Amino acid sequence: MAFEGLADRLQHVMNKIRGKGKVTEADVKEMMREVRLALLEADVNFKVVKDFVKKVSERAIGQEVMKSLTPGQQVIKVVKEELTELMGGENSKIAVASRPPTVVMMVGLQGAGKTTTTGKLANLLRKKHNRKPLLVAADIYRPAAIKQLETLGKQLNIPVFSLGDQVSPVEIAKQAIAKAKEEHHDYVLIDTAGRLHIDEALMDELKQIKEVTKPDEIFLVVDAMTGQDAVNVAQSFNEQLGLTGVILTKLDGDTRGGAALSIKAVTNTPIKFVGMGEKLDALEPFHPERMASRILGMGDVLTLIEKAQAAVDEEKAKELEQKMRTASFTLDDFLEQLGQVRKLGPLDEILKMLPGANKVKGLNNLQIDEKQISRVEAIIRSMTKEEKMNPDIINSSRKKRIAKGSGTTVQDVNRLLKQFDEMKKMMKMMTTMPKGKKKGFRFPFM
Repeated sequence: MAFEGLADRLQHVMNKIRGKGKVTEADVKEMMREVRLALLEADVNFKVVKDFVKKVSERAIGQEVMKSLTPGQQVIKVVKEELTELMGGENSKIAVASRPPTVVMMVGLQGAGKTTTTGKLANLLRKKHNRKPLLVAADIYRPAAIKQLETLGKQLNIPVFSLGDQVSPVEIAKQAIAKAKEEHHDYVLIDTAGRLHIDEALMDELKQIKEVTKPDEIFLVVDAMTGQDAVNVAQSFNEQLGLTGVILTKLDGDTRGGAALSIKAVTNTPIKFVGMGEKLDALEPFHPERMASRILGMGDVLTLIEKAQAAVDEEKAKELEQKMRTASFTLDDFLEQLGQVRKLGPLDEILKMLPGANKVKGLNNLQIDEKQISRVEAIIRSMTKEEKMNPDIINSSRKKRIAKGSGTTVQDVNRLLKQFDEMKKMMKMMTTMPKGKKKGFRFPFM
């Protein structure tokens, strides 16, 4: 996650104050000194840090905190609320025009991932909101941009409007909206040109497109890894165009995350979406409260549930529950579950969304071997139908055949069979045990 360094520092500070029966002004001062350093190290804008620390300090030494039964926890609550407010307070949804189509201008500098993000947003609108988007190739200066958008359109099965690179972007945008009305598209996403830096020619063109299309949304796509520069870029675009939202890309990268904490405060423009990976479904609505929870190590259960709901087939889940209850869970079912889990995203990131995960020693450095998951899948696929239904029949000669067929060793096969047997026993226990007595289970790839 982008905020890993910041999260570690803040969680360390919070843990020192969490259990205190009494919190003094000196405690709050010391804590705020460490919070200030943590935010500045994360590349958060200096003025934003100053205002944030002032607000938290004032509230933390107020009557509501000092006279409460758990002052330490109350201070943490204040930090979480102010951190949430700093990032925008609440999730800011994409506009819906009263008369379709809703027009969205996608703007930004070259290299921020604007064209790919335009495709991702179209995919999200279609899959999660059941919309019918039209992609518009209006970047005529970068030769690969039109081709890139057309390729994305084919991959996603979403139409792309293009008039090549000899027609002005203003005319392309104008004709695209007419086409969208004619074909009853409810969203038009215009991929505009970018530059290596902000210049007059770029802004003039964008202003003309804005004038002609009267967009409902103007989204700036910025690379979170550029840190404070992302905030400066957002400020410039906002002054010239009047942005309605920001989309941060590469928020899953090795970045200090200061941009996400500064943009809303500096530009008063909400972060509406965040890019969390390379895949075309790796764009998520930005929820400030959930992000604040993750930064402070409180988990992000709601996002985890949403990911699971999108990935898991409800009927299959009911069928699986029945199999667990009747102890008829097979290796085929296990293989299917591995596929479902993989759809949720990188497993180390999923684990960090669980509340209290920050207290698990070594979790931040946990590297789940995705190759090991592939090996488990290969072993199961090398078994016959009968072997998958009844692993007890797998003798030494069968193990050798399975190992050879999957490119693994007999020890790998033995390990999987042993762990599958343990898992079945655990499932049986879980269906009969009272709440609170259930033990954990170690997956074969952890």
